[in-house]
This record gives sequence, C-alpha cells and structure tokens, in this order.
Amino acid sequence: MQLDSFSGPMDLLLYLVRRNEVDITRLPIAKITGQFLQFLEVLHLLDLDLIGDFVVLASSLIEIKSRQVLPRAEEETPDELPLAEDPCGELIQQLLEYKRYKDAALALEHHAAEWQERYPRLSDERPTVGKDPSTDSIKEVELWDLVSALSRVIQKKVVEETSSIRYDETPIAVYVDRIGTRVRESGRVPFSEFFEGSNLRSKIVGIFLAILELLRHHGYRAEQPYEYHEIFVLPPLVEPGVIAPTEQAPAIETITASEIAEVA
Repeated sequence: MQLDSFSGPMDLLLYLVRRNEVDITRLPIAKITGQFLQFLEVLHLLDLDLIGDFVVLASSLIEIKSRQVLPRAEEETPDELPLAEDPCGELIQQLLEYKRYKDAALALEHHAAEWQERYPRLSDERPTVGKDPSTDSIKEVELWDLVSALSRVIQKKVVEETSSIRYDETPIAVYVDRIGTRVRESGRVPFSEFFEGSNLRSKIVGIFLAILELLRHHGYRAEQPYEYHEIFVLPPLVEPGVIAPTEQAPAIETITASEIAEVA
C-alpha cells in the first residue's frame, strides 16, 4: 500500500525530536531508537510500500546505539566528541539539513497563505492542471500524531492476523461513510473509539485509512487538546457565506498555497 502522506523516515525522526524537546545535536539515541521502533511496528501493520526506508533508518539507529555503548578512552566523553567523530554525527547532519528544508517549505506555505488572502484571480486564469488532493495536509494534527494514537490503540489489544477465513473485505468507502456519519451525528468522537471491538488487522487498517481520507479530502478536522494524548475527530466547519460543494462556484477564486509554491 502506498500512502503519500508519509514523507519518510527523516520526517518521523524530526517529529520524535520535537516530541522529546531535545537538541538535534544531542540526540538521546537510545530513547529515540526505542520510540522509532514502536512507530515501525505500526507502519509494518499498515503494510506501506516504503516501509523499507524506515527499516534502513531503524537499522542505522540500532547500529549507532550499539557503537555508543562501546568503551572509549577515559579522556573522551560523548559531549566532547566533535560532531564529525560522533557515532551519530552523519545522521545529525542529515537531520539538520532536512529540518532546514522543511522550515523553508513551511515559510513558503505561510507566505503563500498571506497571498491567498490578498490577490484574487479570475476563473479563466486557472491552471490547466488540476490540484492533486493527495498533497493536502492535515492541519490541526500531524500525521505522526495519528500514527502515535494508532500505536496506543494497538498496544491495548491483541491484533489478529488476516486469513482467508477472517479477512475483512469491507471497502474503504464504506468505512468513510460510516465514520463520517458518526462524527456528524456526535459532533466530536475520540480517535480510539473508532477501533473498539476491532481486533482484526485488516479492519484496523481500513478504519485508520478511512479517518485519513476524511481528514485530508472531506474537510473533517482533528484536534488534540493535550500534546500526545487522545485525538478527537470533528465534522467539517460550515462557515457563513461558504458555498456548499454541490452549488455553483463563483467566477472569482483565490490563489492556493500549493499553486504559489509551485511557481516559486
């Protein structure tokens, strides 16, 4: 299964650094490695096509961890080693470079959002290539927060492997409809409640992918009142003056953030 939302192992590593509130140049490698492996278990459950990239980085983390426990000369301590000689020095350099890239992309996105509010464009100036909805991001909650929440759900239950007898063949669209209806009726549903009574691996994956579909493409929202705790799924906002999807759109629209980023 391919899921474009997952930017790769470096994105997960940077997320863990932020979550642990540590300095990138002083990575607590043992702690980070343990948490990375927990996420890897969930990604394995989701059966991503790019799981190999995460396995490679996990192997590197384990190797660095093992090298750090090797005896050193008494006069050398991990804090005194130059970055280039540190066992995780190369990884830190890559992570710093990735962070610079991501910060720059975020700055462009914020700049584009400002332009979106200032410069209208006529419909006949629209680009001929349509926008790819898979590039939409989940604004309120990071993707890795959702994966972390799924990890907590899995830890509380015994996940059964799929088989030809018990395989859940329910289409994702059915889960999307069921979950969407439940959220609209309730107004606010805890993420973990969607998985109650579900121990079948394929069903858990189907529910998770349906939640992602609602958040990315159907205007549903996710909020997390306290960092790294329960996530709540909410229905789309209906703001005054916003035209329903089934109604005719006006002739004027605003420039989107992704379009400006492409031009830049």
